[in-house]
Order: sequence, then structure tokens, then C-alpha cells
Amino acid sequence: MFARIGRLLRGFLSLFISGIEEANPEALMEAARQDFRQKMTQYNLALAKMAGVAERLKSQVRAKAGRAQELERRILANHQAGNLELAGVLARELQELKADLAIDTQELSETEEAYQVNMRQAKVAQQDFQDKVRKLEKQLSQVQIKEAQAEAATALSSVAFKVGDLGDTMKTVEDILEKRYEVSAGKARVARDMVDVETIREKESERKALEQSALAEFLASQGIQAAAPTAEAAKTPTKEMGPGQ
Repeated sequence: MFARIGRLLRGFLSLFISGIEEANPEALMEAARQDFRQKMTQYNLALAKMAGVAERLKSQVRAKAGRAQELERRILANHQAGNLELAGVLARELQELKADLAIDTQELSETEEAYQVNMRQAKVAQQDFQDKVRKLEKQLSQVQIKEAQAEAATALSSVAFKVGDLGDTMKTVEDILEKRYEVSAGKARVARDMVDVETIREKESERKALEQSALAEFLASQGIQAAAPTAEAAKTPTKEMGPGQ
């Protein structure tokens, strides 16, 4: 019974965690980034140790190579001087030194090769991870766009309205505009009908006649004979009286 309850609890917990993961893919991606950074940090530390070993071996090889050259010079010098015993001791030391130098050189070569291989592997792993991240980010962006489109479509489809209601509203607007047009057109017609065009023309003719009379009086005072009025100026509009005219 307790085992069954335990399995049930684990099932509920798994469903709960799965729901959180599905709702937060960005959090999963960030967790993956953090995990990759930690692993790369550990990997880089291992590479740093390997590089340190290679540098130490390089120093040993250089030092032993220099020591071997020095022993060769001393062996030749002592041999030429007749110090055969010392030359033999130095030759024995040189033999052991060259054996150690060969081992160090081999270890250095293997260490450098392993370092380069692991470095290339680290770069490939990092590039592969970055490619996967970019792919997931693109996929996540596409999913978010589709979700936004689906949400907008759902929101629009859930808005319930009647076409008749909208038609009634538009009809009301149309009636209001028609009434305003009728009122404005009526006011414009009344204003136009109230204007006496003939009276305006008579006043204009009278004003021109007074102007010409004043001009003739001024010219007479100056001893200048006024010019005869033109045919158009001589015409005096008469007001029509009745339909027979």
C-alpha cells in the first residue's frame, strides 16, 4: 500500500514538474546554459592542468638538452686532456640524461597532442551547443508567434455580437447625418433667398454714378473738360417692374 502511495505521489510530482517545464521553456534553456557553463568550466580547468604539464615538460626538455650539450663539451675536453676516468663518468651521466630526455620528449609530444585534441573537442562542443541554442531560440520565437496568433483568433471568435445591432447603429448615424444636412441646406437656401440682388445692383450703379459726378466736378474746378462716358458706362440699369417687362 505504501509503495502504491509512493508511486502515486511521484506521479503527481512528475506531472506537476512537467507542467511547469511546458509553461516555462525559457527557464529550461537558461538551466541548460548554466549546466553547460559549469561543465565547460570544469573542462577548461582540466585543459589548464594539461597545458601546465606540457609547459613543465617543455622546461625539463630544454634544461636537459642544455645539460647534455654541456656534458658533451666536458667529455671532449677531458678526453683530450687525458682525464679518461672523468670523461667516462661524464659519458655515463650523458647516457642516462639522453634516456631521460627521450622519455620527456615523448611525454611532451603525447601531452601536446592530447591537449590539442581536447581543445578541438571543447571548441566543437561549444559550437554545437551554440547552434542548438540558436535553433531552440528560433523555434521558441516561432511558437510564441503562433501562440499570439491563436490567442488573438480566440479572442476575436469569443466576442459575441449581433449583426443587426451593428446595422441599427449605422442606421442611426445615417439618420443623424441626413437630418444635419437637411437643416444646413435649409438655412443656406433661406439666406440666399433673403438677398435682394437687384437692390445690390442699383446701389453699385448709384455708387459709380456718384464717383463719376465727383470726378467731373473736380476736373471742372481744375479747368479740365471731363471725357465722355463710354457706352458701357452710359448704360443705366433699370429695374424691371412686372412680368411684361
